[in-house]
Amino acid sequence: MSQFKSEFLQTLEERGFTKQITHPDALDEYCATDTPIAYIGFDATADSLHVGSLLQIMMLRHLQRCGGKPIVLMGGGTTKIGDPTDKEKSRPLLTNEQIEANIAGIRKAFEPFLTFGDGPTDAVMVNNADWLDQLGYIEILRDIGVHFTINTMVKQETVARRLANEQPYTFLEFNYLLLQSYDFLELFRRQNCRLQLGGSDQWGNILGGVDLVHKADGGEAFGLTAHLITTASGGKMGKTADGAVWLNPDRKSPYEYWQFWRNTEDADVGRFLRLFTDLPISEIERLEAFEGAEINDAKIALANAATTLLHGEEAARESERAAAAVFGAGQADDALPTAEVARQTLEDGMLAAAAFTEAGLSQSNGEARRLIKQGAARVNDTPLSDQNATIGLDDLNENGAIKLSAGKKRHALIRPV
Repeated sequence: MSQFKSEFLQTLEERGFTKQITHPDALDEYCATDTPIAYIGFDATADSLHVGSLLQIMMLRHLQRCGGKPIVLMGGGTTKIGDPTDKEKSRPLLTNEQIEANIAGIRKAFEPFLTFGDGPTDAVMVNNADWLDQLGYIEILRDIGVHFTINTMVKQETVARRLANEQPYTFLEFNYLLLQSYDFLELFRRQNCRLQLGGSDQWGNILGGVDLVHKADGGEAFGLTAHLITTASGGKMGKTADGAVWLNPDRKSPYEYWQFWRNTEDADVGRFLRLFTDLPISEIERLEAFEGAEINDAKIALANAATTLLHGEEAARESERAAAAVFGAGQADDALPTAEVARQTLEDGMLAAAAFTEAGLSQSNGEARRLIKQGAARVNDTPLSDQNATIGLDDLNENGAIKLSAGKKRHALIRPV
């Protein structure tokens, strides 16, 4: 039985999110008797979020489903510094134009998960550049810096590790804690936000914000972190041999997204069903009890549920159908990732290695040649052996496309235009 009485904290506990909480009894009371308002910050370092951010998005989704109000804080200001947490070296700095373009792309990732609007529990998206860009240096030192001690700041894990290893830790990065904490204070003042959520790597930054709200305004604020997710084999969540698993469909197709979840390790299925789907716990318990070959049915349920959340039910069904065609009858399908090339290119003969790169199955022609050399590259299910082989119009199948395969699980189409 849950130690909490509020639906939100019960949900996070039951589904395996919660790692650390400040003032758990007071937070439980706040969530049970009020409309809890919580935020998570996302720095705009790319034009899409990837699966590694999905845990945080799901926390905001559960908050809203339990009657709370989510705030998505875009780090238009803090991205200009770069979050040094858990980083061994400084991040490259981005221009204002790059940051704005990234924020526009990231916005798309939240729309399937949250309801935005002006209602009491509708999500809002705000940009910390709105207040950080207005701060003067003397103001920061006087109004914010006075509440932080160097003694505490150098004890943060990232700072301590960099210093111990004699790696550079710039004064610019050292200020990140102050600015992220100030975000919490501004949202407390502007939105009456009293809870910051995040991954456990953000615990030190979250504590800084909770403490600043109390010291600067005498306010009661809370922090809650989720476990950092790795796979059962110790891999980083959302990373594959093919790169990051992006949420925006222009970076990762629904079929590729579906395949990512379908390829979940056996030991992770139940945990991922809890964290990354809306399926009821009773259904999850039924699925995670499957053994042997039945585990594949649980993986398909996970892939369908996760893909439905992001891309919709029809895309999930199409992806499952495409996978059944590829792995069952060995046929290509329109739901597979598709790269379009000029018809003339195929008429002249296109280097197969270049086609694999164009289709996103390799990072370079050299990598594609290595796939061919290893016997891991196929065209229309026929293995390639010649690293200089070409494909052409004669290779078009009955669907007017050429199917490329890298290994057993990665497939794409080349289609002439």
